[in-house]
Amino acid sequence: MRLVVLAVVGCAIGFGSAATAAAPGRDRPNVLLIVCDDLNNHVSTAGYRPIKTPAFDRLAASGMVFRRAYCQYPVCGPSRSSFLTGLYPESTGVIDNRTDIRTVRPGTVSLPTLFKRNGYWTGGVGKVFHGKFDQGSLAWHEFHKFGNERNPVQEQARREFEAKNGSIDKPENRRAWRQKLRSLRKRKSGQTPPGYGPTSMTDAEHKDGKNVRQVAGWLRKRAYGTRPFFIVCGIQKPHVPFWAPRKYFDMYPKKSLVPPLAPADDWKDIPQRAMVKRFEAFGFKLGKTNDALSRNYVQAYHACISFIDAQIGLLLATLESEGLADDTIVVLTSDHGYHLGEHSMWGKVTLFEECARVPMVVRVPGRTVAGSRSESLVELVDLYPTIAGLCGVAVPEGLQGRSFAGVLKDSRRPARDSAYTVVTRGKLIGRSIRTRRWRYAEWGSATENELYDLSADPAEHTNLARKTGYGEIVTRLRAVLKDREASGRAQYRGQ
Repeated sequence: MRLVVLAVVGCAIGFGSAATAAAPGRDRPNVLLIVCDDLNNHVSTAGYRPIKTPAFDRLAASGMVFRRAYCQYPVCGPSRSSFLTGLYPESTGVIDNRTDIRTVRPGTVSLPTLFKRNGYWTGGVGKVFHGKFDQGSLAWHEFHKFGNERNPVQEQARREFEAKNGSIDKPENRRAWRQKLRSLRKRKSGQTPPGYGPTSMTDAEHKDGKNVRQVAGWLRKRAYGTRPFFIVCGIQKPHVPFWAPRKYFDMYPKKSLVPPLAPADDWKDIPQRAMVKRFEAFGFKLGKTNDALSRNYVQAYHACISFIDAQIGLLLATLESEGLADDTIVVLTSDHGYHLGEHSMWGKVTLFEECARVPMVVRVPGRTVAGSRSESLVELVDLYPTIAGLCGVAVPEGLQGRSFAGVLKDSRRPARDSAYTVVTRGKLIGRSIRTRRWRYAEWGSATENELYDLSADPAEHTNLARKTGYGEIVTRLRAVLKDREASGRAQYRGQ
């Protein structure tokens, strides 16, 4: 039998060779897809050294690291709707976190639904589709979404409340405590401002610990029976609030951290539409440094990454202990990246490298060369046809993703000439392409544009779009962008 494990965190892992097990229905690979939320390239497999991600390293040692993988929209809902259907955001009609693809594009076949229809046992945990838009029995034989055992913000508020008023269980305190809880809702959900800090919970008491242990239980108990399986493990960190067990915070003393600094005049040559003002909610001002606050957030974000790496390590260990590792395709990636102060930005919803590029590791037993790396441009939308093809599953007509299975055998082989990413600003759509050397973007017109030489300026600090000597490059890349826009909108049904 062949197992395919997919982990989405910014890296992709490949599939193995032909199956050899004789059991009925087990002659196809299984799939495990691990999807991280808001994970940028602060992982060791992407060359980032200040953080410890041994599970990523372990997977990469037996698979292939894709160093230039890009999302199609750097926000949870649009990105997930895109790569889980193999369609660009402008075709899905999902360009915000409020839209359900089942409403705007009924009948679209998601990746788990495709595998379920083709005889796979499908299981999902955690955040797979965005919010309340998980597809129920249409996609899953079994699905679970867990919460933390406790809420750190609520715990602290309860201690403070009870120190002043006595137990919240007293009849005279119940109404006041309910009012207090209502006032905490925004903070509890990790919204403005983002929460962060160590918790007193164990790994297993955090929602991601529960997610991974559920999947590990399915593997140990052979919940899939005689069928091949397609399992998606949705990892919900390092999405805000940045909470993790204290031991992971202790791994990153604040004094040892080096938060990114943006040049004071960084935005003098960048279109203002490229900016998103989420940094204000984090407590920052444009072009102004706040070293102490930056260190707090970076420490917390890194703690969350080490926490989820430990959970992924547990999952990989279960595959090995259950004798499944040699028959499993594993893909590890993220729905999009995340800013931690670059360009003075915090959070997501930009077209810069920090937001659009994701880590991806793919292991395909018998196919990928252990420890290999690819510099080929790939898109998250390409996961759908790649995974399906490796499992011998026919894809629906009109799919816009392109399989990169050939790259898994030969890391020097290019998958794409460009990567396409979009984001909205109100009703306007900002569009961007990346080639091996350049990034070009437009915000509604050819005069509100960006051009960066990623070879000489990987941090994208100098916009060359208006500088002398780059007109021919702008013209050429603008033509490529228009072609990608046309193909991305091929099935677009409007806003």
